[in-house]
Amino acid sequence: MGHRLSKIYTRTGDAGTTGLGDGNRVSKNSLRIHSLGEIDELNACVGMLLTETLPDDVRALLTDVQHDLFDLGGEVCIPGMSMISTKQVDKLEAALDAWNEDLSPLKDFILPGGSRAASQAHLCRTVCRRAERMLVGLAQEEAVNDGPRQYLNRLSDLMFVLGRHLNKVDGHGDVLWQKGKNA
Repeated sequence: MGHRLSKIYTRTGDAGTTGLGDGNRVSKNSLRIHSLGEIDELNACVGMLLTETLPDDVRALLTDVQHDLFDLGGEVCIPGMSMISTKQVDKLEAALDAWNEDLSPLKDFILPGGSRAASQAHLCRTVCRRAERMLVGLAQEEAVNDGPRQYLNRLSDLMFVLGRHLNKVDGHGDVLWQKGKNA
């Protein structure tokens, strides 16, 4: 790969623009850059979740997710590029189905909580939903492939199920919402 980041600051963004992977410069306030920022934040949240003690299968999948999110960011950074396909979406669906199979059916809403790892999975879910909304906004103004939107949609579902799965693994149950508890 070479020494691509040999100099960290370039001063090229001092005027409020930044370079895309295709060489074009855009405002740092563009929807494309906001989308990249949300994806980057999501990847950092997944990294925080990976600092927890996790089952091996969860750790392996989340490590793959981090690489996928970097690819997804690359796709958003280079208009017209395609890096996220049904292959990555299908992998999330398979994990989602496997972890959800061992969980009791939901009859009530749950609160984000329980174990620390489960709470971090829920935080990843909320950041993922925000990244997805931003990408949908970008797609309303510019061409965006379907793969990244599908991936983020499935990843947020996975993080919800993962939160429940991690609570079960840690011996916690779901934290159920109690309507009007403090009324």
